[in-house]
Amino acid sequence: MDRSAEIADFLRTRRARISPEAAGVPADNRPRRVPGLRRDEVARLAGISIEYYTRLEQGRAGNPSPEIIDAVGQALRLDVTEREHLTNLLTKPGGTRRSAPSGPQRVRPGLYLMMQTLDHVPAFVLGRRTDILASNALGRAVMTDFEALPPGKRNLARYLLLDPESRSRSDEWERYASETVAMLRLDASRHPNDKQLADLIGELTVHCPEFSGWWHDHKVLQRTHGAKTYRHPLVGDLVFQYESLILPGDPDQTLCVYNVEPGSPTAERIQLLRNWTAPEGSQSAPAHERL
Repeated sequence: MDRSAEIADFLRTRRARISPEAAGVPADNRPRRVPGLRRDEVARLAGISIEYYTRLEQGRAGNPSPEIIDAVGQALRLDVTEREHLTNLLTKPGGTRRSAPSGPQRVRPGLYLMMQTLDHVPAFVLGRRTDILASNALGRAVMTDFEALPPGKRNLARYLLLDPESRSRSDEWERYASETVAMLRLDASRHPNDKQLADLIGELTVHCPEFSGWWHDHKVLQRTHGAKTYRHPLVGDLVFQYESLILPGDPDQTLCVYNVEPGSPTAERIQLLRNWTAPEGSQSAPAHERL
């Protein structure tokens, strides 16, 4: 990842989305050659010199203090995730940026035990670069059987963007796919030397027509909670309220749980799926039997 180019593109796209009127910048008679705020306007809003902000945007400002990053974040109206992303980009090795990962990620045995209690709803564990580290039977039934894939192919972004079946599973495929690209963008700033992530980005660039446009939007996302809908070929439409929980002891692992409203049509359809995925001779499958 070209760090200087990433900094410049991210700050430029964040400047472009804020109008002078929205930022409270006084009108002047200078022609605007680009949308949004100019560099000098961001500098003035952040309380720093235009010379320093220019060096910052060009990746030549050294290690800016947290106060400087916070001031620029406020000027550009960055949300919490965007500020984390900017901090990752501006912090050189030896600073506060998270060290590069080493070796494959492992799911703790205790987490597998926890997933046994979640056999009534879809659940899975996301790792770096949206790798699927574990999933229960309903998680595999609602999306795809990740554990039937080779270990190197068990990846949410690869499934959503490259598997034709994923496009037919929801009317909101484009939103889900673009949000997943934004998650990858955040991961890339956290771990800029991750070769597997670079290879994945290259694969998606070549094989997914929409990927490059989403990637160059420089949007970042830390998934927390929200609603999702899927269309299952056996039971029909499913509506979930999901919660994503970063796991204690490993900030690069996230437990994703797709909750179901009791008594809803989705609850009835999920029960049908539980029966469908249950081993012969049992009513429903404990999650650990398929992990």
